[in-house]
Amino acid sequence: MNTLTPVLQSRLPQVGTTIFTVMSALAAAKGAVNLGQGFPDFEGDPLLVDAVTDAMKRGLNQYPPMTGVPALREAIAKKVEAIYGHRYDADTEITVTAGATQAILTAILAIVHPGDEVIVLEPCYDSYVPNIELAGGSVVRVPLTPGNFRPDFSKIAAAITPRTRAILINTPHNPSGTVWTRAEMLQLQDLLAPTDIVVISDEVYEHMVFDGKAHESVARFPALAARSFIVSSFGKTYHVTGWKVGYVAAPAPLTAEFRKVHQFNVFTVNTPVQHGLAAYMADPRPYRDLPGFYQRKRDLFRDGLRKTRFRMLPGEGTYFQCVDISAVSDLNEADFCKWLTSEIGVAAIPLSAFYGNGFDQKVVRFCFAKKDETLNTALERLAKL
Repeated sequence: MNTLTPVLQSRLPQVGTTIFTVMSALAAAKGAVNLGQGFPDFEGDPLLVDAVTDAMKRGLNQYPPMTGVPALREAIAKKVEAIYGHRYDADTEITVTAGATQAILTAILAIVHPGDEVIVLEPCYDSYVPNIELAGGSVVRVPLTPGNFRPDFSKIAAAITPRTRAILINTPHNPSGTVWTRAEMLQLQDLLAPTDIVVISDEVYEHMVFDGKAHESVARFPALAARSFIVSSFGKTYHVTGWKVGYVAAPAPLTAEFRKVHQFNVFTVNTPVQHGLAAYMADPRPYRDLPGFYQRKRDLFRDGLRKTRFRMLPGEGTYFQCVDISAVSDLNEADFCKWLTSEIGVAAIPLSAFYGNGFDQKVVRFCFAKKDETLNTALERLAKL
């Protein structure tokens, strides 16, 4: 009997243990406050849990439609129209997904063919590049402007070729917290106007924009909406990241291709959670109140950081705060984060982890989606620096 393990050629040879896994394990081993991974340490609304429990008790536990529960798709369409002024058809243009990460992979697999180029703006969420590679596409990396992480449209324009199939954008931006402006969206719209480039717009932090600013969804801009997949996340919005439910809004022709892939890599998404979300969305206050909720946490965290030698970068949105460590340490970002976790007891993530070439600019990212007591404990420890 042959007991040898087959030798495989990896589809993702560059992928190993991520820094997120490393830092979380180190934080647990050292008893550090984990401000590295981006998820809350507090619970979602009990009313939402009750709505899901009620759906389970009512027997809504079998397969829902492949595209998502109709009531939830209609609730999404109404929310998008109310906020951004663009009406998506719930039947043909809204698809419920198993979280935003699955949504992004599915969009890429639906449209990217071997040899196609896809532009990513670095630093970027760590799934983008492997997703493109799995589809057989070529990754074209364009850096956001160091320091403020704003898009550089001259560099984006220079990266466009006849082989460019798509561009991935993310606003509010993980990891930097930068929020694209209306003027920047209009620049993107004008730049892409003469092309057939598809936009995949990662908008999972859409309800975390601060200081009275608006989230400029691509849905607000007709010529962008006509070429875009918009990705959002209930997990981020409602503090239930482990539920892994999100959605994609896109014009019907794009949605038709998306659903061809969705049908065979997920098929459908947790039924009672979908029904619970549909019922919960009848009240818009949870997402309308979210900017104020997280701005208070941002301000608490930034006030505490002012007592340290960190230099804070702008924090316009998301639940992340980036800081420059130049005045604190001569270590590189990754080594500093390991030292900070082990010796100070606070975990952070190096920004270099979000670049393909490991670009080190002496910046690390903290997550402030935590209880106030968690943040205060972390700030007390950071004040020692």
